[in-house]
Amino acid sequence: MATPIGRLSDLGLRACDTLKHVDVVAAEDTRVTRVLLDHVGARPTLVPSHEHNEARSAQAIVERLRAGQRVALVSDAGTPGISDPGARVVAAVHDAGLPVIPVPGPSAVTTLLSAAGFSEPRFRFEGFLPARPKARRERLAVLARSDAVVVFYESPHRIVETVEDLAAALEPDRAVVVGRELTKRFEQVHRSSAGALPAWLAEDPDRRRGEFVIAFDAAPPEVSAIEAADAWLGALCAELPVRQAARIAARATGLRANDLYRRALALRGARDDEADESDGTAPRDA
Repeated sequence: MATPIGRLSDLGLRACDTLKHVDVVAAEDTRVTRVLLDHVGARPTLVPSHEHNEARSAQAIVERLRAGQRVALVSDAGTPGISDPGARVVAAVHDAGLPVIPVPGPSAVTTLLSAAGFSEPRFRFEGFLPARPKARRERLAVLARSDAVVVFYESPHRIVETVEDLAAALEPDRAVVVGRELTKRFEQVHRSSAGALPAWLAEDPDRRRGEFVIAFDAAPPEVSAIEAADAWLGALCAELPVRQAARIAARATGLRANDLYRRALALRGARDDEADESDGTAPRDA
């Protein structure tokens, strides 16, 4: 069941009614959830269900359901199972042949996307990026070529480094939207180009505080086409001469065969003598 990510007044009527009528609420943090229950005047039994006890909690919840109790699963904020504990519990209930009933509501992901202004309807949610700098930069290099909008969470401890890495991975004019403290008192939604984002973040120390959701627009068509071309070239060059592979990849992606020929040589780490497998010349555009 989804809970508010900030303002308690964002709790839906159905969610409020659910909390008042269940027997048990399984919560990521019972102290946080107690505030929510007091807000709506609900008095169910509170039990902990978090990342450190999720396997044991899942079995206990299944047993309660089998005994006829009504159980609601909540996270501290937002929807459980989306970068929060809960997925294992839900899977265990499904595996036990018991019904799982979603009670929709707030989500930081959709909250930001609704205010982002991206026309691309598809998006991919990444949760949190890797904490280690090298792994984070490598992941962003892959995500930068996505043909869908990319959304991820970030903590205040890494926001500066992540924004700098993001600016390096994207084209300078790629649109990025930062949501900070969404639905809370100091909520901020800022849309910027990737190149301008580090300077904006550095202008005010308050902009580096709170919890963040970041989204960036899908790659331009030519960037996505290059990613597709690399996949084609990787498969074709394993079976065919480079020139022939480049021509086939050009037909499949709409890119220039000359460019793909050179890219295929680079991807293979080819030397000059490998280019001599046919006549040593780049192909004409297919």
